[in-house]
Amino acid sequence: MIVYEMKLQGTQAQYRRLDEAIRTGRFVRNSIIRAWMDGDVKNRNDAYSYCKVLSDNPEFPWVSRLNSMARQAHAERAWASIERFYRNCRQKVPGKKGFPRFKKSQIRASVEYKTTGWKLSEDRRYLTFSDKFQAGKFKLWGSRDLHFYQLKQIKRVRVIRRHDGYYAQFLIDHTREENKELTGKQTGLDVGLNFFYTDCSGEQIDNPRFLRKDEAKIKKLQRRLSRTQKGSQNRKKAINRLGRAHLKVSRRRNDWVCKLAQHVIQSNDLVAIENLRIKNLVKNHKLAKSINDAAWYKFREWLEYFGRVYGVPVIAVDPAYTSTDCSNCGEKVVKTLSTRTHRCPHCCYRADRDKNAAINILKSALKQLSNTVGQTEINASGEIDLCLKGETQLSKSARRKRKPKQ
Repeated sequence: MIVYEMKLQGTQAQYRRLDEAIRTGRFVRNSIIRAWMDGDVKNRNDAYSYCKVLSDNPEFPWVSRLNSMARQAHAERAWASIERFYRNCRQKVPGKKGFPRFKKSQIRASVEYKTTGWKLSEDRRYLTFSDKFQAGKFKLWGSRDLHFYQLKQIKRVRVIRRHDGYYAQFLIDHTREENKELTGKQTGLDVGLNFFYTDCSGEQIDNPRFLRKDEAKIKKLQRRLSRTQKGSQNRKKAINRLGRAHLKVSRRRNDWVCKLAQHVIQSNDLVAIENLRIKNLVKNHKLAKSINDAAWYKFREWLEYFGRVYGVPVIAVDPAYTSTDCSNCGEKVVKTLSTRTHRCPHCCYRADRDKNAAINILKSALKQLSNTVGQTEINASGEIDLCLKGETQLSKSARRKRKPKQ
């Protein structure tokens, strides 16, 4: 599944109708959450059925104007949050379990259509919404060409409202695969704040710090926003200017991380990274802004995506002791965070702290990969049945049980 995004060009009246559709989708989701709390919705099919109840209710005449499949899509969103809550409770996740909450009105919101409620023109440059909100025809702006895919491959169309306009996302049923020549290189990456990452060969990539560079401009816009009166038009304009500034920073960061991840995947045959818990790292309020600005998790997501596209294994290893263990002799060398050079008193090995950690990450990944391959070969031989995930899966019998005689 790939996602193509294009901007929608229309009139202000059309945008207002899209806003009505977005508010209706949010109302359907919140109503299903409320019904689940009251015990009226107990499974996914009940959530689908409750959409019909809402559309037939004379107290909510605007619900019937939204496309029926769009209502089902928002019912799926509501039930997905409920399932996530149940799953966290079963797995006994520490801390809050993510109890479903009601979505509030905000600038960034969306409404999602399935296979009906929209229509593409023959030249794939215009998108028309055919539900009862009558948003009409919009021109599509973007560099993506939808001619390469059939209409039946477009499974969903999502309309997203942002600070700089409205966008249409097309979810296309297509698996992207690219050919890549073997390079004979394997690398381990150790991310940091001084440098974005350091690989096992000692190459370091500077941290761009997009938020830090535009921080003065953002603070200026925040001061302007604080001086406006609540509910005024000037306040709405100030919120829009501030939102567009943040949007520009996030887009630059995501574009840079995407291109860097693709370059790393194309240059290596195996990539090893740390399985960092970013949620725990940002609890340090002195480093939270810098960690979020570095976008380590987004970098990992792009690495794993391009790894699947180009057929390159991306292995995440446990980050424990990667900075303290000596990559040459394996002895433990305790260092403070301010110590940037690794000096081993046992074997006299000396290297950059991050380079030493990157080598340890690569070694752990190769060891993990060799163990996984060995277990896979044992499973293929049929001698021993091991589950690679660490849980024993019960096999179902191929013979059906007989029904008891009446």
